[in-house]
Amino acid sequence: MINNDERVVFFDVDGTLLDTSDFAETARKAAIGLMVDNGLPLDKDEAYGVLKTIIREKGSNYGKHFNVLTQVVLGHEDPMLVALGMITYHNVKMALLRPFPDTIDTLIYLKSQGYRLAVISNGITIKQWEKLVRLNVHSFFDAVITSEEVGKDKPNRLIYDVALRKMNGNPEKSVMIGNKFKEDALGAVNAGMSAILVNSDITEDDRDYIKQEKLDIAIVENIGDVNTIL
Repeated sequence: MINNDERVVFFDVDGTLLDTSDFAETARKAAIGLMVDNGLPLDKDEAYGVLKTIIREKGSNYGKHFNVLTQVVLGHEDPMLVALGMITYHNVKMALLRPFPDTIDTLIYLKSQGYRLAVISNGITIKQWEKLVRLNVHSFFDAVITSEEVGKDKPNRLIYDVALRKMNGNPEKSVMIGNKFKEDALGAVNAGMSAILVNSDITEDDRDYIKQEKLDIAIVENIGDVNTIL
């Protein structure tokens, strides 16, 4: 008899539960536009190019991209321009935040099947909770485990092991659902779990690798197809 308490479904967030296609770029361009209109002495394309370089160097989870931008362009930090950039970016991004059409139905289905749900994310804990709260799906999840708190990013096994311990999950009865082959699927399998890839741009070489190695990784078109497997 299966102990339902050991069955955990872990989710990635961005690109898995919610549609993030182009929303960060749109928000960043809106922020840059307002900064340029208020005195940043570059045209909008140049300023956006500088911002992209800063994001590549600092990482997307770094919290002071606009601070660095003003330092690079002006030689000093401009608090007013930084505030304009940050507030515009945040407001536009959150306005565009939306779940995939079948996300809530899938969460309801999994709960009805006795699974406990949690998040494993390469990101900042408060930001991931904020997304779940804004989408009004936070009540489905018992925990959010992030690279920020663990100190390691997916696919490092440690983040999966910490998540399983936190949820008292049995890896053989638990599954990771995500959109990235290496970070989500391979990371989970290496931790003894199974995995489901959704909304993934997985390559044919990766598909062949899954078959050759007989990995416990399923691939579906979208999150609404999860109920055909679980």
